[in-house]
Amino acid sequence: MSAIIQISRLSKTYASGFTALEDINLDIRRGEIFALLGPNGAGKTTLINIICGLSRASRGEVRVDGEEISASYRKVRAMIGLVPQELHTDSFDTVFATASFSRGLFGRPRDDAYIGKVLRDLSLWTKKDNKIITLSGGMKRRVMIAKALSHEPQILFLDEPTAGVDVELRKAMWQVVRDLKSRGVTIILTTHYIEEAEEMADRIAVINKGRIILVEDKATLMQKLGRKHLTLHLQEKVDAVPEQLAHYRLALEGEGRLLVYDYDTKGSHTGITGLLTDLRAAGLHFIDLDTTQSSLEDIFVDLVSTNS
Repeated sequence: MSAIIQISRLSKTYASGFTALEDINLDIRRGEIFALLGPNGAGKTTLINIICGLSRASRGEVRVDGEEISASYRKVRAMIGLVPQELHTDSFDTVFATASFSRGLFGRPRDDAYIGKVLRDLSLWTKKDNKIITLSGGMKRRVMIAKALSHEPQILFLDEPTAGVDVELRKAMWQVVRDLKSRGVTIILTTHYIEEAEEMADRIAVINKGRIILVEDKATLMQKLGRKHLTLHLQEKVDAVPEQLAHYRLALEGEGRLLVYDYDTKGSHTGITGLLTDLRAAGLHFIDLDTTQSSLEDIFVDLVSTNS
């Protein structure tokens, strides 16, 4: 799959001397959902602003569909829809007028039917004649997305799009994202709801302290870095893990009634057979067991802590 965004040796240093981004090299594929994860202050929004032409890089190059952004700003910007973190929608215009006006800013002809579809998809149709200043924060967030989609962009940036949005609306928004992907729109999102990235993304990048520390297909990432947890429900409560089991690094939980064993899904030997044998030798008996897979959140926290 070809890259629609190509970023080469990108760095951003502010006048204060603070380096927000350092030597970023990244390709984003056409038509994928790409999740950019990182803690607050990692450089996510700075990177998005540079790609969208809202901020200048100190060094490096960004190409969108083959066009260098500084040389072809208007053409590139017309390809992009951006939903920023901050709400900038305290206007006295109606929802419909705001979305229509945003479409016109990008030189697109008036299309009331298309704007109507966008508003319906985002559950905004019943509010189309309401002034934006009267809307709730969640409704304003929807309007921001409607504005970003108004000119039918090929690329959509969603910077924390569901912040402050209720669960029902969040699900509706992600259905809109799936529909856009099915039409070939490339979607780049940042989110604090890591379960959303785990569910939606095709690929995931982790950024920390201005550097990309990992870019991987989601399924491959889960397979390579994921661990499984074996939980043993003990027949009787214990106060401590027996010394002869110390090398298994078991965690004692559930007020002494649960033993948790972590093992690598990549390993040819999980150690489970030996553990169960040694449990019996130690006089411990269990009445049930279950396994769980590491979530993307577990992997993300481990990556960031390792690279801090």
